[in-house]
Amino acid sequence: MTEPETPQKRLLPWLLSANAVVAVLVVTAAVMLWRGDDGTPGPGTAVQSQGTTTVPPDTAPVPTSSTSTTVPVTTIASTTTTTRPPYDGWVDPVSSGQPWSSTVEGLLTFRGNPTRTFYGEGPVPQRPVVAWSFPDHAMCSESTAGGVTKTWCGTGWTGQPAVWEREGRTWVAFGAYDRAVHVLDSTDGSRIKADFPTGDIIKGSVTIDPDGYPLLYTGSRDNFFRVLALDREGELVELWRLSASAVSPTKWNNDWDGAALIIDDYLFEGGENSQFHIVKLNRGYDSDGLVTVDPELVFNAPGWDDELIRAVGSNVSIENSVAISGNTVYFANSGGLVQGWDITNLAEGGEPTRVFRFWTGDDVDASVVIDDEGYLYVGAEYERGNQRSKDIGQIIKLDPSRPDDPVVWSVQDRDSRPGGIWATPAIYRDILIVPTDGGRVLGIDRQNGDIRWTMHLPGPLWQSPVVVDDTLIQGDCLGNLHAFRLDDTDTAPTELWSITLGGCIESTPTVWRGRIYVGTRGGRFFAVGDAG
Repeated sequence: MTEPETPQKRLLPWLLSANAVVAVLVVTAAVMLWRGDDGTPGPGTAVQSQGTTTVPPDTAPVPTSSTSTTVPVTTIASTTTTTRPPYDGWVDPVSSGQPWSSTVEGLLTFRGNPTRTFYGEGPVPQRPVVAWSFPDHAMCSESTAGGVTKTWCGTGWTGQPAVWEREGRTWVAFGAYDRAVHVLDSTDGSRIKADFPTGDIIKGSVTIDPDGYPLLYTGSRDNFFRVLALDREGELVELWRLSASAVSPTKWNNDWDGAALIIDDYLFEGGENSQFHIVKLNRGYDSDGLVTVDPELVFNAPGWDDELIRAVGSNVSIENSVAISGNTVYFANSGGLVQGWDITNLAEGGEPTRVFRFWTGDDVDASVVIDDEGYLYVGAEYERGNQRSKDIGQIIKLDPSRPDDPVVWSVQDRDSRPGGIWATPAIYRDILIVPTDGGRVLGIDRQNGDIRWTMHLPGPLWQSPVVVDDTLIQGDCLGNLHAFRLDDTDTAPTELWSITLGGCIESTPTVWRGRIYVGTRGGRFFAVGDAG
């Protein structure tokens, strides 16, 4: 029986073997593969212990199984080839799972890299305490959406902090529901820069420039996506902003939830205005050595089409973070449309074209995750309850090289409505780890879609799972942050510890060199590390 071509075979026709990929990864593991290159202490207060830490007995949940729809998956045959030419394109597919930048050490954007598959660097704390919390009061503000005004506190979905090395220390940056961007010293949580105010809450994750320019990129619900300079004394300075109404036509609203990608001086971003944007940044420095940008919006396109509007109406906002593999940008929208845009000739003036279209039937807020063979992993919500979402499922593996029949396998999660997936899945070895709105954490066989194991935590689980040093970090909606040991992908992980932070943990944590950084809906942001 002839097996179908993998996306990588079509994207990399010169690739001769899996052995070649392994050899290159061993030799160049640290090399940049992308084109271009409540009563808690206040800031500055280090504490011995904050929250309740529980180290459970050596037990694990019982594995479960499930029926899924499968399609055969190609395995590349082995040969003796040990080298391959450098990748000629935007993002080398085999860079999936690797750090983004060879210039800036850190986790620089939501899920770490263009394929949304890098989760940080260990070691992971073993006996965790809260090293510090920020600030000395709850970060809260009012925000209005759909004519309803309510108070939002802390950090929420997706809210992953950027953590990176700069000027001899570790910086931490995040946007929050107090309508501000915060930049802190990882040592004690003190401010490196004054808080930068925006006109409304910040729901998404910030991005730090991967090429070493002292720039931070962030959106807000106040209508604007901003580029901020990090090199001005004591403050963040806005260099440029893009209005959600700068393009036409638009639909839904003016928020910016997605974390941008920057590659070869181009910025890629989707907005809740339902448009996909590409900006040429024209980064540089002035005569005083201060960073500059001179941005130009070079491309924008609706993330919807007439067929989608007829099916779901006008709620077609882009809330996830764009992902890139090969020469294709992938994203999805609240109408459930997963799409890929070819950017092969963008730098030469060519206009991107849509080359992949797949409708899940329901809202896709989770970011598309891409493995080293070019397969896409998509998590969809279950809100509309239409027949398409029942037929397709809520966790889907897609092969974009087969645009007319891309479903490799799918898994249902329709126990409740609303239900399904808000968290962005994590790739770990041969499984996909997926938290669900209902409180399940699933370990799914990446080849055939079988559910190998299931865990249960207090939901909803919107935090995207983080795996570093064979340890799964997962928060729940009672405010507990858990660590699980992933010794065997066939068996449910064993809990190592949990620590109570307070407030639902919707934000995705960042693990970086002995600490875990995360905010909660309780109003504060925490650094968790080993005692002493």
